[in-house]
Amino acid sequence: SFKSLLKTHLFHSSGKTVLANFLSDTTERLGGEYRPTQGVRMVSFECDLESSSDHQPCEVTLWDCSGNFKFESCWPALTTDSCGVVLVYNPTVPSQLREIESWFSMFVSSQGLQDTQCVLVAHRQPGDTHTHADTHSDLASPLSSLMVIQSNLEENPEAVRQHFYTYLQKVVKVVTESRERDEMSIIT
Repeated sequence: SFKSLLKTHLFHSSGKTVLANFLSDTTERLGGEYRPTQGVRMVSFECDLESSSDHQPCEVTLWDCSGNFKFESCWPALTTDSCGVVLVYNPTVPSQLREIESWFSMFVSSQGLQDTQCVLVAHRQPGDTHTHADTHSDLASPLSSLMVIQSNLEENPEAVRQHFYTYLQKVVKVVTESRERDEMSIIT
């Protein structure tokens, strides 16, 4: 069981809540009226990760955090005990790539998380017709080694879910290895 932090950037209309709802099967319907997240909203769900050695369902809590700077004083508390960070951005807005670097520094680097514990989600909004072939090449060096999920819930939602599960498998592996090292250090 682990906690995963779904954290996004400054911009409020990237679709992180829609993505969190989809990944947790919280809603069947995509789209709807935009309402910015106020503070934080937690969504918990279980998923079966095929690579887990004991084949137990994995409990995931996504922390759908507001990117509004009026909540900035709460952010340090939100990152406590987080095992992973998901940075969601709209790839059709080039300025958001620069903002992602700040979020990465604030929520990944400063927490000592490994690159495998962070994923970027280039989330396309419903009705977006803009095409952008290679989002990864536009990323600055601290971000270029991260896994990038191309998210379009209208065209291929199950591919998004499978890529997210691949990310979760990596996080579970890092957390499991860390716990095993901690247990061995207590024994020795």
